[in-house]
Amino acid sequence: MNPERKTPERRSRKARRTRDSLAQAAFELVLDRGLRNVTVEEIAEHADVDRRTFSRYFTSKEAAVLDPLRGDGDRINDALRARPTDEPPLTAYRRAVLDWLEDPEAQAWHRRPRIFDLLVVAEEEPTLYAAFHHIRVDAQEDSVAIVAERLGVDPRLDIRPAVTVAAGAGALLAAQAAWVRGGQPDALPRLVGQAFDALCGELLAQRPAGPAPHSTTEGNAPS
Repeated sequence: MNPERKTPERRSRKARRTRDSLAQAAFELVLDRGLRNVTVEEIAEHADVDRRTFSRYFTSKEAAVLDPLRGDGDRINDALRARPTDEPPLTAYRRAVLDWLEDPEAQAWHRRPRIFDLLVVAEEEPTLYAAFHHIRVDAQEDSVAIVAERLGVDPRLDIRPAVTVAAGAGALLAAQAAWVRGGQPDALPRLVGQAFDALCGELLAQRPAGPAPHSTTEGNAPS
């Protein structure tokens, strides 16, 4: 090992351990006691650091408790980059999500202890839900860039990458919400499949069962 790199690498590993320790402390305390019953000072004390150290890594207790979820968007985007270039963009996004769900090493939400519980809490706590929304937005921005590169377009001028990601991320979000509210921790892959099936097929092909609300037939007859 290069002696000049040894100290920076050691510092980087130590910083990663400190961040992980704080995130784990926040995760455990919030799930055990509830978000409103946990302070930043208690999280820092649980991780055996001071309040200033906490602030070096996280802007809030919400950011700390959600840190275990931040890498999942990166994992989906890594899978998206690896999809064959000839796949249609929405198909590639769907299969990237499924690759993430099916990869045991990726530890998707339904495989990871208490992530289901964390997302239940996020549905109930507005500040936690808002923080999770920011994490999703960051991941989606990267997804848009990846899809734009696949299509060979500038996402500032071509709306297709943003539409693709908004649709795919919306399907994932709908599945996540149904998963949390359904109370079945193992059901996430099935719900994700159903959400994308609806997006890619049923919603585009199925005709309305009756007239749209507030519609009127007066004056609509052909002349």
